[in-house]
Amino acid sequence: MEEFSVIYKILKILKDTMDLEELDNNLLSPEELRLSVPKWSRIMALMVKEGYITGVEVWNSMSCGYPRVSLTRPEITLKGLEYLEQNSLMKKAANIAKGIKDTIPGI
Repeated sequence: MEEFSVIYKILKILKDTMDLEELDNNLLSPEELRLSVPKWSRIMALMVKEGYITGVEVWNSMSCGYPRVSLTRPEITLKGLEYLEQNSLMKKAANIAKGIKDTIPGI
């Protein structure tokens, strides 16, 4: 589940910075997201492959066992925005359900 939280966080950063002329790529760094480089690389590669983000170069390297990633000009796509919207609605529904369960005895 941690991976989904990281994906959500990356997409949220890209959405929240859409008004900026230039994104500080350090906001998306493995260090800032508290991830190992291999895990960060795999998550970024997955997000590119699924069409959630653009402006990221991904290639396989013979020297390491994970994809290599370079942030050229990362941006969220329409599909990425849809992912954020769907997941925020699910979080709200889960919180509402939890609140109902906490307030009604016997559920």
